[in-house]
Amino acid sequence: MNAELGQEHAAEPVLEATDVVKHYPIQRGIVIKRTIGHVQAVDGVDLKLYPGKTIGVVGESGSGKSTLAKVLVGLERPTSGSVKVLGKEIGNLKDRHIRPVRRDIQLVFQDPYTSLNPRMTVGDIVAEPFAIHQDVVPKNQVGSEVKELLDLVGLSPDHVNRYPHQFSGGQRQRIGIARALALRPKVLVCDEPVSALDVSIQGQVINLLERLQDELGLAYVFIAHDLSVVRHIADEVAVMYLGKVVEHGTGAEIYDHPRHPYTQALLSAVPVPDPSLRGHREEIILQGDVPSPIDPPSGCRFRTRCWKATERCAEEVPSLDVGNHGTHPTACFYAEERDVTHAVK
Repeated sequence: MNAELGQEHAAEPVLEATDVVKHYPIQRGIVIKRTIGHVQAVDGVDLKLYPGKTIGVVGESGSGKSTLAKVLVGLERPTSGSVKVLGKEIGNLKDRHIRPVRRDIQLVFQDPYTSLNPRMTVGDIVAEPFAIHQDVVPKNQVGSEVKELLDLVGLSPDHVNRYPHQFSGGQRQRIGIARALALRPKVLVCDEPVSALDVSIQGQVINLLERLQDELGLAYVFIAHDLSVVRHIADEVAVMYLGKVVEHGTGAEIYDHPRHPYTQALLSAVPVPDPSLRGHREEIILQGDVPSPIDPPSGCRFRTRCWKATERCAEEVPSLDVGNHGTHPTACFYAEERDVTHAVK
């Protein structure tokens, strides 16, 4: 973390991940199972999230973003490393002990079409957390609390008896956000919350999240593959590739001064909305696909697709640090700024 980021945060972090690793064993055999390898989904991630702030986590499919989200909210236990919510370690807690901590951190799912039970009314969906945590709201006040939550996210309280299929995609995502807010959490982990929505609706949901953050003092981990979306909401950005964070900085540092080749390639792929600007910036086209997390490349995991790769990149693992001439942490031996950001506004 650079000095500027450190100076901005005097408060204690509401969420802290330290060297988080999540590997899934690959097993064979019917009667006697044996482990023949591991899927290295997340491999040594560090994050600190402060009150009222947003960290954007970006990367291609297969980079480990969704697995990281599940680990942060306690749906998956880390293979190693530490996850703390409001200073409490949750990484190795059993289900009955982690339940009280889940009040403070909630997950907003990616797909509003599958994350809501189609057989439950909207009122029952939003009230479900109160049935699990019965001491949050008195039973005789649950109905009024549900209506207040629906109103908070911009839905009519009169629609409590409707079913999910009677709502649009954007409205369903608002229902999911209302459910996540029911327990009055301090942190929301948003796992690509707008990727399944039309572009016009994406803006409405982003504006809603920003308003809720201002009103309620929420902190967000906002996961996405669309860098133009993340720019509008994130204070800090962590770029992930094959389970590792390869660059981390403020929004301005990442978008205006990208140093890692992978970050530069992602930014150059953002569509240019203004036709007059097309063809006036350098485009970086990566060769090949993301390697398998079962058998990642030695050394730097990006080296098999990187135009700067040398023998050193195959032999050594670059650390996430500022380096000799950097402004923010970058995991690359040959990091340097490159102007590929004209269109990400």
